[in-house]
Amino acid sequence: MSHSRIAAVTGANKGIGLAIVRNLALQYPQSSFNNGPFLIYLTARDKTRGQDALKSIQSDSELKKARALVQDGGLTTVKYQELDIADDQSINSFASFLKKEHPEGIDILINNAGIAEQGFDPPMVDLTLKVNYYGTLHTTLALLPHLRPGGRLVNVSSMASKLNKYSPAITSRFRSARSVSDITTLMHEFSASVHEGRHTEAGWPSVAYSTSKAGVTGMTRVLAREVSEGTVQGGVKDGVLVNSCCPGYVKTDMTKGGGAKTPDQGARTPVMLALGELGGTTGEFWEHGEVSQW
Repeated sequence: MSHSRIAAVTGANKGIGLAIVRNLALQYPQSSFNNGPFLIYLTARDKTRGQDALKSIQSDSELKKARALVQDGGLTTVKYQELDIADDQSINSFASFLKKEHPEGIDILINNAGIAEQGFDPPMVDLTLKVNYYGTLHTTLALLPHLRPGGRLVNVSSMASKLNKYSPAITSRFRSARSVSDITTLMHEFSASVHEGRHTEAGWPSVAYSTSKAGVTGMTRVLAREVSEGTVQGGVKDGVLVNSCCPGYVKTDMTKGGGAKTPDQGARTPVMLALGELGGTTGEFWEHGEVSQW
């Protein structure tokens, strides 16, 4: 079966990622993106958990009631595909798989995978940056040239990425960054300052998660500019929109069950950025379905 639209969602075996897959399937038929059969790749690093998540989608009562899936007479097919964004080889393998299976390109990439570890020390900082920043960046750069004209890239960031925790000098560098390499340099400097025991005096907070997500928001912002200017390596098709968002404080394993929103509520803004009418808006940070001050 051929598919008119194709999406990939990272970190989708549970929580917000799984809810994003579910709500893409529910909302696609009524969206302007609908021009025929829809394929969603539910990705996760663990095969068993990924396949269990796929089974939960296939047996979901609301999806069945809506007749959203092909098995129930709908438009959407969901497939599991392995992807660990902490592993460069896994990212490259996933990109190669998509390019082989879909040489014409895909339409939507939602980078949701991430971690939020407790504590603060050099190894934890390095792991957090490796997954949340570098893993998201590598996945983005590997697949961005493969997005079809009018495609959507959505990077799930956080309200914690807002620039109210840094020295004026660092805040200014985030805001004035002109390239992805400018943001990557900031992430490198943060890690180096933590290893050297001088991050506080250098103007950085003692929070790895927030800083990694500031990197994601900043990277997305400047990447959108590079897309518009046509300077992305490998090239990008016309009309591709690149945005980041905060899903809100969602009750998931990552928040230790302390969130105020359900995963479905947390999926609303990412799904809106993937399927909604954005009027060409790109390079913005979104909260509650609206552009928000970073």
